[in-house]
Amino acid sequence: MRKILENVRVLDLTQFFSGPQATLFLAGLGAEVIRIDAPNSAQRVAVAPPYAGTRGVTFDRQSDDDLNINYLKRTRGKKAISLDLKHPEGLALFMRLVDTADVVVENFTVGVAERLGMDYESLSARNPRIVYCALTGYGSSGPDRGLKAYDITVQAAAGLMSVTGSPGQPPMKAGTALSDAIAGTFAMSGVLAALLDRTHTGRGQFVDVSMVDCLFSLLFDDPIDWYERLGVPVRQGNRIMRFSPINTYPTADGWAVLGAATHDQWEGVLKAIGRTDLIVDPDWSRLDWRVANNETVDALVRDWACTRTTDDAVKEMLAAGGIASVIRGPQELEKWEHLRQRDMYLPLEHPTLGMLPAIGAPGFPIKFGDAAVGYDSPAPLPQQHNNEVFGTLLNLDATEIDRLTNLGVI
Repeated sequence: MRKILENVRVLDLTQFFSGPQATLFLAGLGAEVIRIDAPNSAQRVAVAPPYAGTRGVTFDRQSDDDLNINYLKRTRGKKAISLDLKHPEGLALFMRLVDTADVVVENFTVGVAERLGMDYESLSARNPRIVYCALTGYGSSGPDRGLKAYDITVQAAAGLMSVTGSPGQPPMKAGTALSDAIAGTFAMSGVLAALLDRTHTGRGQFVDVSMVDCLFSLLFDDPIDWYERLGVPVRQGNRIMRFSPINTYPTADGWAVLGAATHDQWEGVLKAIGRTDLIVDPDWSRLDWRVANNETVDALVRDWACTRTTDDAVKEMLAAGGIASVIRGPQELEKWEHLRQRDMYLPLEHPTLGMLPAIGAPGFPIKFGDAAVGYDSPAPLPQQHNNEVFGTLLNLDATEIDRLTNLGVI
């Protein structure tokens, strides 16, 4: 099957997680993504702990084939070249690549691209159709635009840490680099929207993506600024303030998520726990009463759940019409057949070792009825595509490529 972005070329100037996540998704949609690293750092990016290889994942490099596991996941489906953008000849080569490209994605600190002479204005002057996505911590405007950002600082600045954790406990970040992943996803969406708009206008445009903006836009759907004024803790733990009951409850052998979001589901909860007498109770039947008396409601469900195994509690709750889920850890995710059937839990592919069946990698999360998705090649070795890109795309001969390599330009 065809791929939606199979005729789109992306120049990838990103590092760390948020930017590579955006270009990974574009590659999953079929774009030709050319990752550009500086010649003196191309190897360092791929050769850093933790490593993935024939012995699984380790913090000590066991062989020359061991490569950084995050690099192997984030650069699937991409090509890799090296180019010194600070060298005049390197910048000139980059501009020639821009002439052939549709999209440029970078996550430099604000001002770096302009100092290098490769900001949107400079690139669009050469190629008016270029879509230029700048993914930064705080955005390209505003008083804090120059601050450096990392996932934990963004989670702190945007408010997520303030509401994550249990009541009375310290602020806590999410267990993964959530703000990076979210910003990368928004950046992919922004690029797609700009490409669609280009079909109408014939011109590309600047796409300004802020990690803080992206995280805040999802967080602020809830009235977190009113929690204290409503007399509820800012940190809610695993409950949802709008519903009751819904929480994590201890079972006889672990934990489970149980609860209800609608009146019918609340009746399902009561059927599961054998308290159908409360269906018509003037207090218990009202959501506002249950929210206000959540600790009492939680105790009712908790007393029932602790008498059952996790599997039994989930099965009985679902059968009765309530909400329920097991809480899967990393090992359980590997065994979850649902993920495998949807091509979401895949063995990680290595550029020299082939499939690493003991190491998982996520598949592409959007499915289409009439288009293929996914990553057609493993992560490239650093500088693997120098000859292809500079030779075939820019028509440099072998002598010129050798000269530029010896000069440290590529």
